[in-house]
Amino acid sequence: METLRASWFGFEKSWTWYRRNWRATAVSSFVTPLLFLVALGLGFGSQVRSTALIGGVSYLQYLAPALVVVTAVQGATFESTYPIMSQFMWQKSFVAMVATPITPAQVLYSQTMWIGSQLFLRSVVFVVIAAALGAAAGPGIVLAVPLATLTGLAFSTLLVAYSATLEKPDAFNNIFRFVMMPMTLFTGAFFPVSQLPEWLVPVVWLTPSWHGIELTRGLTFGTMGFLPALGHIAYLGALVALGLVLGVKFFHRRLAV
Repeated sequence: METLRASWFGFEKSWTWYRRNWRATAVSSFVTPLLFLVALGLGFGSQVRSTALIGGVSYLQYLAPALVVVTAVQGATFESTYPIMSQFMWQKSFVAMVATPITPAQVLYSQTMWIGSQLFLRSVVFVVIAAALGAAAGPGIVLAVPLATLTGLAFSTLLVAYSATLEKPDAFNNIFRFVMMPMTLFTGAFFPVSQLPEWLVPVVWLTPSWHGIELTRGLTFGTMGFLPALGHIAYLGALVALGLVLGVKFFHRRLAV
């Protein structure tokens, strides 16, 4: 109970800042993903004549649940890199927090809560607007909100732990280029994974975004059984747990006096 209370104080700090400065992140958080949906779903999608490979649904409806996940993963990447390093090195917010009775682990938990709330809010906004554009194949797309949040956290917790080990931001360029972008483009969001070279498919299976996309599509379209869904959720949950364990270790190493 004490851990939750202390973590909430950290969350409240982030919320106080965001409440005053949310406009600075509005474009990247809400507008850009919707431009993706309009440009690819309505624009490119209007040129997709055969839908046999995507289950016979329109390309717009095929794309929408996956883009909720992609948006969450991209948001998780941005929230878990420079902002984390900044609070260690430049703003030193984390240093100030552990000068109080708040522990390094509670600092990590507060950041996880904050990032999760951001991913949830962005997913809600995306789903609402996607439904207004006719991109929802059915009420099942509502499930994309918590599933996208879980997928984003599965990547975020690992990335936050990694960010806690860095002294310079240069490594983030490689994360954006060689991790985030491939997970955006090649994990089944825009075309079926079966179209990739066979040797690449097992690599795709390891990514949190593939599991999240499979889940959201399967549950949105009602094509996924209970056990496969449970397997995807278990894998994502295991990544969250691993990220938190590593995060506690690295935050304690960085912040403990």
